[in-house]
Amino acid sequence: MVPRQRCCGLVDEEPLCRKFTPDRENGQKPVVVQIEELEAIRLKDVRGFEQAVCASVMGLSRPTFQRILQSARIKVAMALVEGRAIIIEGGNYIMKNRVFECAECKHVWEEAPCTEGGKHGYEIACPQCGSMKKMKLENGVKHACGGGQHQHGHGGGCCGGH
Repeated sequence: MVPRQRCCGLVDEEPLCRKFTPDRENGQKPVVVQIEELEAIRLKDVRGFEQAVCASVMGLSRPTFQRILQSARIKVAMALVEGRAIIIEGGNYIMKNRVFECAECKHVWEEAPCTEGGKHGYEIACPQCGSMKKMKLENGVKHACGGGQHQHGHGGGCCGGH
């Protein structure tokens, strides 16, 4: 009997950095932390949300979220204690769409997650009125959209720094 594949975890932000290395290499194999494991750490340990909230935000059951978080914490602890590099990659996740609200006409719409070379948010116009004045909505909270050009993976903007 083959175990069923678990649901994909919903992830808000791509990691800004995907590799951490100790100042002295010890020759041990790097620890691989999956994208959804890093998201679990971000929500629980950095943002300080309760586990039920974290599970809901990621679209997972609470026991599944607990298993992902526990796996992530063990991997990070192992890397720190044993002086191993951490590689952040792969996993079983889906990037969440970004939600915007137009400051002019109040129209709310979703945009797919940005990708390298894609639209980052500041250059996206309201599909209803064409205005460039918008706010990014995250869990009902409005955030100003940064303007100007920036390199992918750095700075502000409308897609969590990408």
